[in-house]
Amino acid sequence: MKAGLKMFSLSGSSTFNVTSLSSSAATSTFPSIQSLSSSFSPISPLTADSLRIRPASSIGFPIFSGGRRSLCSASASMSGNGSPSSSSQEGSDSFFRSVLENVESVYLSRNPTAKSILELVQSADGGERICYDHLAFRTFGVDGHGIDSMASFFLDYGYKQMEELRFPAKKLKALWFSPPPSVSAANGGSRIHGPLPRVFISELLVDQMSPQAQEIIRKYVEISSSGYKYAALASALGTLTWKKPMHSEFQQLARESEYAAWTLVNGYALNHVTISTHRLKSNLSQINSLNRFIEENGFKLNSEGGLLKVSPDGLLLQSSTVADSMPFRFSDGAVEPVPCSYIEFAERLVLPQYKNLPNDEVKEFHRRDGFEVGNADKIFESTSQEQVTRAA
Repeated sequence: MKAGLKMFSLSGSSTFNVTSLSSSAATSTFPSIQSLSSSFSPISPLTADSLRIRPASSIGFPIFSGGRRSLCSASASMSGNGSPSSSSQEGSDSFFRSVLENVESVYLSRNPTAKSILELVQSADGGERICYDHLAFRTFGVDGHGIDSMASFFLDYGYKQMEELRFPAKKLKALWFSPPPSVSAANGGSRIHGPLPRVFISELLVDQMSPQAQEIIRKYVEISSSGYKYAALASALGTLTWKKPMHSEFQQLARESEYAAWTLVNGYALNHVTISTHRLKSNLSQINSLNRFIEENGFKLNSEGGLLKVSPDGLLLQSSTVADSMPFRFSDGAVEPVPCSYIEFAERLVLPQYKNLPNDEVKEFHRRDGFEVGNADKIFESTSQEQVTRAA
């Protein structure tokens, strides 16, 4: 297949090229994010006018379509028996991970705590690989900009929708998605290049907000136009799909919902990655030991509901740092530090029916899966003003 060339023009930056290869290629070229996200303040809006991209049907792979294709089926060439060939599987996986790698790169460039902790934990764990338990994103649940806008990318590449979680007090709902099991189990790399993580996507139930808050959110969603179709691309480029908000609007949203205010200035940015602690090789595999290690090295943990969040069955243990803050320049010229993202830790214990298995025989499917509303409700507070500004 002949390579297609797209031009992206981001406001305030030069036009650059993204070369799109067919998914049968072993590698995919994606623009370097470092130059775009070295500072949080010059975030560029991604609008229908500034984004020039052909429809997914004219590209070699269905990047942002809404269909639920397997990870191996995007533009897959078929073998003689009608199954996707191994080369198409490798090419599709390579492209998918390239996008995730750029999403992660934006996240690390804006959140020095996460970058430092990943390096510190890997070093303390003898240089062993780090596996991600899950990636998390936040969205506005209105006019197509909610969970589905980000989920469609993962569903196209083989992820499966799982349970829904509700958070009435925060006016949120969430869905989590499990990765393709064969690909997840096969890869031996680290982080994004390791076993594919779960994905947790939440959305603000905008219709339940005050009329004033709804007006602000709908204003920027309308500016975004069809930007929700390119949620994963916006995350990988470190851009908003709407223009920068006014400082007064950010403050008004923050008084009613810190989640809403966070999403207004961060958009589809990766909200957090989660280290799978039980996959570590040292004593840090026990989350309490990891928490002590993190604090001893000068990092602040989210104290909402206690440092350790425990599910009612006692099998899912979670903790997180508080979010880093970075200066954000609002459309009216005001500059103020706003919460960015954080890093989480999760230990999944062995299910009761497998408790007698020898440790070296325990696999991921023997452990507690899924998420817990009570735990997640407290983890959300990692970006709250109270947690970000409290003394260590």
